[in-house]
Amino acid sequence: MSKLAAQDKFLDLSDYGRTFGRIFALQLKNTRFTPIHVTLLFGISGLFAIYCILYNHYVWAAFFIILKSIIDAADGELARLKKTPSYSGRYLDSIFDIFLNFGFLMAICYVSSTSFWFTIIAFFAIQLQGTLYNYYYVILRTKSVGGDATSKIFEYKTPKALPGESQQLVNILFRIYTIVYGTFDKIIHSLDPNAYKVKTFPNWFMTLLSAYGLGFQLLIIAIMLPLGWIEWIVPFFIVYSVFILVLIGIRKTIIK
Repeated sequence: MSKLAAQDKFLDLSDYGRTFGRIFALQLKNTRFTPIHVTLLFGISGLFAIYCILYNHYVWAAFFIILKSIIDAADGELARLKKTPSYSGRYLDSIFDIFLNFGFLMAICYVSSTSFWFTIIAFFAIQLQGTLYNYYYVILRTKSVGGDATSKIFEYKTPKALPGESQQLVNILFRIYTIVYGTFDKIIHSLDPNAYKVKTFPNWFMTLLSAYGLGFQLLIIAIMLPLGWIEWIVPFFIVYSVFILVLIGIRKTIIK
């Protein structure tokens, strides 16, 4: 099962780890490893990256950040290979992402001269950027024939557990997910409430939008760290948010 039908696939700048992630998933296809195990593994890689930032090992930090993105792609690939999609994995993946994002930025704040509140603004900015990407991407996936539909456009209701997963775990993870992502979802939905009415998004627009995908955001951080540009990471992501309004403007005026 693919995330998108063939005609809806686009060059996803944030998904550079997909090929390596699929290779990794193929090695695990006939093992007892589950997608949840892989999700936990990318969480560990993220923690190693935070540790390396705190101790000024920026090259290694960049390595573990990129490794995290590759493993992040592998859990979904393994779920599709084993035909075991789950809401538990979907929510756990997203929860890990937001806490790791916060950890990356707080570590950068700690070792640089960036102020705490400036860093909080950058974290808010990064999450809004990622939420815009996910909002449009999930709309595309939902409308794409045969696409992956474990993600919903509007996450307002606890989904029914899929075969092989616990409804109680889904309930818990969904609750955490709505707490940590709810505000960002509401802001983006309010900025473009009619986006779900669009029949499809053109490939060029999705490629442009993918610059806000988590993988590409982390790639930017992974490049800036070893170059010694750590002081510029937080300001960059704040300014980078200007394009949220630009992309929404393009959607409203050109894509209807």
